[in-house]
Amino acid sequence: MNDIILSLREARLVLDGNAGPLEVLRGITLDVARGESVGLVGPSGSGKSSLLMLMGGLERATSGQVVALGQELTAMNEDALARFRRGNMGIVFQSFHLIPTMTALENVAIPLELAGVADAFDRAGAELAAMGLGSRMGHYPAEMSGGEQQRVALARAAAPRPAIFLADEPTGNLDGATGAAIMDLLFGLRDRHGATLILVTHAPELAERCDRVVHLSDGVIAGEDAAVVLGGEARA
Repeated sequence: MNDIILSLREARLVLDGNAGPLEVLRGITLDVARGESVGLVGPSGSGKSSLLMLMGGLERATSGQVVALGQELTAMNEDALARFRRGNMGIVFQSFHLIPTMTALENVAIPLELAGVADAFDRAGAELAAMGLGSRMGHYPAEMSGGEQQRVALARAAAPRPAIFLADEPTGNLDGATGAAIMDLLFGLRDRHGATLILVTHAPELAERCDRVVHLSDGVIAGEDAAVVLGGEARA
């Protein structure tokens, strides 16, 4: 079995709400192996996105442990977390979060430049070309379709060659055909870079492509579906 790249132990998340403290995650224990693809599923409000945010250090666990690549995220300050994400994690959201005043090429090159990569624009261009956007590098987000913007977001996440990809409803804002194309690109990124992929989705067809599906309900893990062999292919 592959080694563990991400591990949570009794991770809890309590947020301040209008009616007082709200327990969003209620003791999550989960291991993710290097190179594994994991789908996080469950009804709205079950804690899927919050769990993904804990994994990426975008939310800090109220108690418990979150360890990624041997580093305890719960012990890091905000600056250290930002540096760790920049070097090790690619994050894709349902909303593309592109900088509107920058071209596709500039949007992808920005994290590479911040990391001090010498060939930032060359690598950004290569990643965009791999996404089928070789002719759109000079276009601004407003000049691109939703699917094209999500491809730019995927290229930006992939360009630093992270060990872990986190995706929150990556096809949620897209039509069926465009969403299917983004799915193929997302899993292609995992295969091309040998990365671990963890994604939140409501789409059964996306979840079933994962090696393992983790079901959340009311802030706890309600169950898991491990990959099985069907027709010679591993499916969840």
